[in-house]
Formats: sequence, C-alpha cells, structure tokens
Amino acid sequence: MTALLALPAVLDLRAAEPLKAQLLAVRGQETALDASAVERLGGLCLQVLLSALQTWRADGQALTFVNVSEAFASQWGAFGASASDLAAQGQLA
Repeated sequence: MTALLALPAVLDLRAAEPLKAQLLAVRGQETALDASAVERLGGLCLQVLLSALQTWRADGQALTFVNVSEAFASQWGAFGASASDLAAQGQLA
C-alpha cells in the first residue's frame, strides 16, 4: 500500500520539522508526495526531501513526486537539485 502525503503550499523553515515528522511516520512504505499545492520551496525543506529520497532508496522503497506544480519544479531546479530526481522518482506534471 502506498502512503500519500500532500505537501503544503509553503515549504519554508517552519515547515521543515513537520515535513520531517510526516516522512518518518511513513518510512519503510512506498510513498507518493503530492506537490500540486506547492508555491514556495525553501532550502531546508529541499534538504529534507533530498534526504528522504536517499533514505527511501537505501530502504529499497519507492518515493515518488506526483502532480508536481510548476513552482515546485522550477524552484527545485533553481537550487541546483537534479530534475532527474523528480523525473526518475515520479512525474513532473
């Protein structure tokens, strides 16, 4: 069974700890992250998401991004994070 987590519109400093807690709660499960509402992605939340990608890979589980908003994809790339991480793990739109 795939866990589905909806990401908030603003992934800033205040969202980092709750995001980490949500991800830890579903660790060990195939997980889909719905990024359709994301309007702003901050650096700390980017680090949390990149860490989650590595953790899920190490655990042999799938972590996918679904319904990725244009803002999320654009800001992901603006930080220098690889678009292939989004594409390889899920859908870009």
